[in-house]
Amino acid sequence: MPNYVYAGAAPWIAASKGAVTGGLFRLDSDSGRWEKLTAGLPDEVEARCIALGPGGAVYVGTQDGPYRSTDAGASWRKLALPGKEALVWSILLDPTDPRTIYVGTQGTTMYRSRDGGESWTELTPPEPLGMVKMSFPCRVIRLALDPSDPRRLYAGLEVGGVLMSRDAGDSWRGCNEGLLEFTKEPRLRSRIVSDTETEGMMDSHALEVSPAEPGTVFLANRMGLFRSGDGGMRWHEIGIARFSPLTYARDVKVSRHDPRTMYAALSVAAVSDEGSLYRSRDLGETWQRFDRGIAMKSTLMIIAESPRNRNRVYCATRKGQVFGTEDGGESWREYRLPDGVEGVYGLAAA
Repeated sequence: MPNYVYAGAAPWIAASKGAVTGGLFRLDSDSGRWEKLTAGLPDEVEARCIALGPGGAVYVGTQDGPYRSTDAGASWRKLALPGKEALVWSILLDPTDPRTIYVGTQGTTMYRSRDGGESWTELTPPEPLGMVKMSFPCRVIRLALDPSDPRRLYAGLEVGGVLMSRDAGDSWRGCNEGLLEFTKEPRLRSRIVSDTETEGMMDSHALEVSPAEPGTVFLANRMGLFRSGDGGMRWHEIGIARFSPLTYARDVKVSRHDPRTMYAALSVAAVSDEGSLYRSRDLGETWQRFDRGIAMKSTLMIIAESPRNRNRVYCATRKGQVFGTEDGGESWREYRLPDGVEGVYGLAAA
């Protein structure tokens, strides 16, 4: 499979005047050129998440449901969900069984396929304690599996905290009691568009579980980075402010090559003019700035590590800057998305 990088964009409320807010793009990192992907995708595609599958397969979540490509993105086929078309925010492939796929959509609705996306079961967990009514619908922003037990599934809700299932999504329980406890501290209260100061702690952005510590889930949200060692019952603040002046956490990733290595996307706020990429080599105990010699001019949204090459790491900002290293962080290169594209949500590096 070529060394492609995929980036997806979708509308966002604070886009620059005249900006393009949508599209799916493929970068040939050898040539440094972007190509817009359209064949088989919806018109004016909104691409909010991207996942790589075995055999060169690529999955993208759109406003018209999930799509799959088996030719590195040259063409796409829709994987029809039951009922009305769903706006997809997250896609997860079970690493122990790639024919099992999970999709998170608007609201708290999720879908599971056991046959590679040919048929789907709708998963409808109840709203958890602490769900916040915002000016936009709740969405399942991220899904994560515990590598030690692939039936243990976590869902991050924006803005509704965390849900956990012990049976691959058939039943669910909320994991918000411990997160809500943090809002007793004034510094961890945040209200922007709702009527409650618990909004910030419920504003989940990303979830990860490392095989180095089964049962431990890491959460990135508006207020920083948090971890739970007991499947979401109790939570502890990682304390990213000890290492970074930026604490708004949009993404957290565990390396596929070293389960004790993690990456975090840190910024000022959802709408900002600064971002940073940090790395931990001790499972979140300490963190160091990872990006070098580049200038992020908006919120850092997402991180993508190549599953084939541990030295190949990419990240993307809200306003269309994509940065990549091919040598483990020693040097970086910027690949600006074409045509003034903004609203980046999805990123994947082959």
